[in-house]
Amino acid sequence: MRLDKYFSRKRVLELESDTLEGCLKELIKSCTASFKDLGRKKNLLPGLLRREATMTTYLGNGVALPHLRIKMKRRYVFAIGRCKVGISHDGPKKEEKIHLIILMLAGESAQNYLKVLADVARLVKDKAFIDDLVGTPDLDALCDQLLLGFGGMQATAAKRSESSINKLIFNQAMRIAKGANCDFIAVFGDVMSSDRLNPHEGLADFKSILVTKRAKEGGVEASSFDSIIQVRAFSKGRLAQARSAFLVGITRGIIGVNDKICCVGGIPGSDQFDTIVVIDLRSEFRALLADQESFLPPDILPEVLERVIGIAMELSVEGREGHAVGTLFVVGATKAVEELTKPLVLNPFYGYKEEDRNVLSPFMDETVKEYSGLDGAFVIRGDGVLMSAGTLIHAPEYLHMLPSGFGSRHAAAAAVSVATECLAIVVSASSGQVTIFRNGIALPLMEKSFDG
Repeated sequence: MRLDKYFSRKRVLELESDTLEGCLKELIKSCTASFKDLGRKKNLLPGLLRREATMTTYLGNGVALPHLRIKMKRRYVFAIGRCKVGISHDGPKKEEKIHLIILMLAGESAQNYLKVLADVARLVKDKAFIDDLVGTPDLDALCDQLLLGFGGMQATAAKRSESSINKLIFNQAMRIAKGANCDFIAVFGDVMSSDRLNPHEGLADFKSILVTKRAKEGGVEASSFDSIIQVRAFSKGRLAQARSAFLVGITRGIIGVNDKICCVGGIPGSDQFDTIVVIDLRSEFRALLADQESFLPPDILPEVLERVIGIAMELSVEGREGHAVGTLFVVGATKAVEELTKPLVLNPFYGYKEEDRNVLSPFMDETVKEYSGLDGAFVIRGDGVLMSAGTLIHAPEYLHMLPSGFGSRHAAAAAVSVATECLAIVVSASSGQVTIFRNGIALPLMEKSFDG
């Protein structure tokens, strides 16, 4: 989503205060100077401070994202303040100082509020980008960098020509895609590190998909593709993102379950495409889809599934405090699932507003990871609201055969996915493998075979 249209140079400041509350006052003042109706709202500062007291808005890398929903005509108002010296805060990483504060005010009618929060949070996790913002010499340069970053654009550096091998690979991919009657060509953009990819002119004959961990990264001109699927890969495998990416594409409606895709990939960061693979989605996902035309149950939002898978993959790689953790997420069909569960501990999410306990909020990541060490499952509503953690799944027993190495957590996931129209995602404590279950059928999404 393009966020730069909500930015203004008038609301980009060099902060003078050395406290978070003082900085918020400065940013609010810049907003009320631009929009007089905001000056009549006396609850801005108290509301922001109450949210900060409930859950810190510090995201890491020296960035805080205070935010508040209010009644206003506009969808969003952003104000950004920079403090090169740094501001102390009361968040979980007190040793880190805040150098950049992004204040976001959202109108009550803004439907994609949590998605915008997640988009901003995703961008500021790029430490190199934040270092550039903090290190720019003046506000004009800071504004230019912000507009480029939040506009999803890249600097207009000169494009270097593709290597002859890359050209050859793309020429052959076009021929193979036509011969195999492919519906799409998918380019795995993270192969490119610094060069921009000049998409082959033959791509115009097909619907094209860019698969990348982030559209801004990977040296790829994202606007040249029909669709973008953002999936993080933890492996150096040539097509490590493929299965997760195509599952996301199916749930979003970008691709269909009967489509055939020609994939062009290589080793991430190598700047060299070296692999062409044709994937028939109906064959790839036959067991999981059975006779269904849609993988995603009707009550589950695609972005919720993407977010849960993302958290699961991060847990698989990072663990918790240096130790491997296994956990289970049960998404959707909440009423039916709750009839098959009972709490093992007091529910840590009980009593909070639904907006504050939604997995789409970037501030829930650390909370979910912290509770992942509890025995039992996370129960998540289809719209992303966390209903409970530490929940025992007691689904009816059924005759099934699980692959070797799957334990009780996988058995519970398989059973509940048969008993209800839910999706169950499991992180294995022993291997780190991430597996999704639908109707008792397992689909491994990531095996922990990455480097480093």
